[in-house]
Amino acid sequence: QVQLVESGGGLVQPGGSLRLSCAAPGSIFSIYTMGWHRQAPGKQLERITTITPVGITHYTDSVKGRFTISRDNGKNTVYLQMNRLKPEDSAVYYCHADGIGTTGAFEDYWGKGTLVTVST
Repeated sequence: QVQLVESGGGLVQPGGSLRLSCAAPGSIFSIYTMGWHRQAPGKQLERITTITPVGITHYTDSVKGRFTISRDNGKNTVYLQMNRLKPEDSAVYYCHADGIGTTGAFEDYWGKGTLVTVST
């Protein structure tokens, strides 16, 4: 299974910032919507933001005004700038993309996840 590659997680104090990156390998020929999900301990996976190929974005209410998603189509990369982080933002963050790869089928692609911890 082809996986996306995330980076940028870590430990940050409340009120701080982090930037996550996610790159799709070249074996995914056509990439459509990309986004970020997160899963906190004991909670369900939550979709927090998406971006279409032309830059239309959507955010869940809990991150509006604090998080910004962007993408570089030439690099098959999506970014998540997270500002004013709160302890409740602590979670494993997963990158997701819809696309067509070597199988020729439209599929979902996921990263392995990167841990974000917001704590003093």
